[in-house]
Amino acid sequence: MSDRGVINGAPAKLSGDVRAGGGGSSSGAPERTWRDSSIWNLTSVRFKEFLREPEALFWTFGFPIVLAIALGIAFRNRPADVVHVGVVRNASSGTVMTSLRADKRVVAEELTADSAHDALRTGRVALIIVPGAAGVDYEFDDTRPDARTARSVADDAVQRGAGRRDPVGVSERQVRERGSRYIDFVIPGLLGMNIMGDGIWGLGFAIVDARRKNLLKRLVATPMPRWQYLLAFMLARLVLVTTEIVVILGFAVAVFGVPLRGSIFTIAAVCLAATFAFGGLGLLIAARPRTIEAASGLMNLTMMPMWVLSGVFFSSENFPRVVQPLIKALPLTATIDALRATMLRGEALPSLIPQFLVLAVWIVGCFALALKLFRWR
Repeated sequence: MSDRGVINGAPAKLSGDVRAGGGGSSSGAPERTWRDSSIWNLTSVRFKEFLREPEALFWTFGFPIVLAIALGIAFRNRPADVVHVGVVRNASSGTVMTSLRADKRVVAEELTADSAHDALRTGRVALIIVPGAAGVDYEFDDTRPDARTARSVADDAVQRGAGRRDPVGVSERQVRERGSRYIDFVIPGLLGMNIMGDGIWGLGFAIVDARRKNLLKRLVATPMPRWQYLLAFMLARLVLVTTEIVVILGFAVAVFGVPLRGSIFTIAAVCLAATFAFGGLGLLIAARPRTIEAASGLMNLTMMPMWVLSGVFFSSENFPRVVQPLIKALPLTATIDALRATMLRGEALPSLIPQFLVLAVWIVGCFALALKLFRWR
């Protein structure tokens, strides 16, 4: 009789409860943990690929901050621009110079006629004023915005100096409130643009590159469920986008004082929905192409209209009313509008239902089409 199944000369009954070596299963294989799951390992691979590319780190975290600094400095709060004008020296120029010097918005310089025209040609002054007995003549290039402004400001100073009385009394109050500055307007746009870029470029390029290298064909032959491979991309993108949003928002609040008047939960919900919407769009774009060039063309074709139309750097309301329904249906427009409403106006989640519905349509539609069209080879 074989020794197998005999303990101390007696047959032994084997069961699944017997642990080989006190810790393994009946087959001797170690017990699997969550770190052995395919979804964990696939997601970990996505992070390692990302961290090993310095260019990706810069474009994800560095570029938005550099852009925010540049725009914040270019459109910072500053005193009103001062206009530079030249006054032709003659018998009547003294009265005009006195009127202009009384207005802080004007820097006036008394010049000879030849010097004044040279200054106008070289851009040193935006306007020439020629005083006369019957009044003043203005010489300027009406195609230059600064020249038109100089004409208006200088004429107001001259008329007031001559004793003009306005029929309606006016007063003014300068308002420089956080939330009304350009940097406050542009930060939500940068956030939306980066979420879109992460979802489309980050996810799409990785999948097309894996298809080009025949990695997808090898992976599909393994016991790994296909949905886990695609879900790993989404999980990795979600963590990276969360980190990116925290970095950009923290920088904007700390350096420029950008307000966060709404709930952090609402901002997080908007970013989460946008991540899935653009992730689905990136997955759809990457469903068929076999080359990086083809995928790059499709991505640029998809993203460029949204960069222009969705109000990243200027309001989308500047476009004609007839195209507004199309613009509002874009996922980037919905994302940026929701972020601005939450951050700058403190809107609550129920008021953002239209934007969430737009993002939900893109999520469901893109994922459904992507899973139907996706090519593993």
